[in-house]
Amino acid sequence: MTSTHAFWLAGRRATGEAAFDVTSPWDGRVVGTVSVPTDAQVEEAVAAAHAVRDEFAATPAHVRAAALDHVSRRLAERTEEIARLISAENGKPIKWARGEVGRAVSVFRFASEEARRFNGGEAQRLDTDAGGTGRLAFTRRFPKGVVLGIAPFNFPLNLCAHKIAPAIAAGAPIVLKPAPATPLSGLVLGELLAETELPAGAWSILPVPNDRMPALVQDERLPVISFTGSEKVGYAIMDSVPRKHCTLELGGNGAAVVLADFGRDEDLDRAAQRIATFSNYQGGQSCISVQRVIADASVYDRLLPRIVAAVEAQVAGDPDDEATDVGPLVSEEAAQRVEAWVREAVDAGATLLTGGKRDGASYAPTVLADVPADVTISCEEVFGPVLTVQKADGEAAAFAAVNDSKYGLQAGVFTHDLQTAFRAHRALEVGGVVVGDVPSYRADQMPYGGAKQSGVGREGVRFAMEDYTYERVMVLTGLDL
Repeated sequence: MTSTHAFWLAGRRATGEAAFDVTSPWDGRVVGTVSVPTDAQVEEAVAAAHAVRDEFAATPAHVRAAALDHVSRRLAERTEEIARLISAENGKPIKWARGEVGRAVSVFRFASEEARRFNGGEAQRLDTDAGGTGRLAFTRRFPKGVVLGIAPFNFPLNLCAHKIAPAIAAGAPIVLKPAPATPLSGLVLGELLAETELPAGAWSILPVPNDRMPALVQDERLPVISFTGSEKVGYAIMDSVPRKHCTLELGGNGAAVVLADFGRDEDLDRAAQRIATFSNYQGGQSCISVQRVIADASVYDRLLPRIVAAVEAQVAGDPDDEATDVGPLVSEEAAQRVEAWVREAVDAGATLLTGGKRDGASYAPTVLADVPADVTISCEEVFGPVLTVQKADGEAAAFAAVNDSKYGLQAGVFTHDLQTAFRAHRALEVGGVVVGDVPSYRADQMPYGGAKQSGVGREGVRFAMEDYTYERVMVLTGLDL
């Protein structure tokens, strides 16, 4: 895994004049060296995508579907190899990395299916008024133009898939910028796309550094931007290009609510295990990882020790070890930030129940109680393996606590009551409510996105395709309807 990796320019392999090393956050070894496109090569990629946009939009659905099917199959064939690559560049435990590859397999398969049925058209009679006699409106969807996809480091394969696959399915060319810390997984997708018969120029994968991103964002030939990352960067992008269409998948501080009716021993055991697992999976580096637990006062004292025990049972260590649950964060700097936030909370009066220790880029799974509402870890997305637990007096207070946040991505509600589930769905200011489980559940075909400061728009293959396209109406005149 120490070879030099080319990038993908208008469907072909290319190299630039400079390169950078990708290192493992676990042990610092060089995983690969990546070639960086020159400004002229970036211009070539954008120009090619812009030039091919009409041709690609008119590509038969079966051609796009076949290409997507091919990528899905090839990902499945290379699962172990690609999982090892994800683990090496990202620090993700190998069992979670395999799961990520499996999800990307599904994303491309879903996109292939949607390519075959999307844009079927809808006919509407207009003779409901006298002025519309003999007229029929026919509506189809067409791509808005070239998509600029900007992917993050935490799911370096699957979140690249969530940019590329819907764009191809919708017939929209895409220029993808993978995260500088983890570009290798995204570049693998280029290898597989290059095996297909998609038009030259329909896709490029360009590992440009972040300081060159503003030029791409401002380029008028890229009218659609799909960004996954931090709230600060996402809204800065949208504010800088107010006339572009932006889909922003931003941060969250996912809450898991445990209500009074979920109070049997077996219920609390299950809730504690799910909470412990999904506050620490991916090192807590998931926008929908469990950051907050809000427990009804009637179950709090029985739930809290179960959570602590389940968190302490999480195995932290070498991502290559099959037994490892929790690997390092993406960098030592990221772990130092988490360490500082926990220290701030403890200094302000929070109780550290377990964890709270850093070793390089690794941070021990941590549980805090009695956390003041105004400390950073209560207000911001920790993006690390840290969990806060608080008590609520009843359902209304618990739901109010979930909503007492600038974020609104997803929430989990542990309840057996169907009426409560519907009340939660109505009351919680989030993009998704997961009943009977943690907020960390995501199926890649469902609509995924947030409210408030968690972003705008939705991913999930069909929903991203809708974001990348617009409705165009054709009115037929003089018909005998």
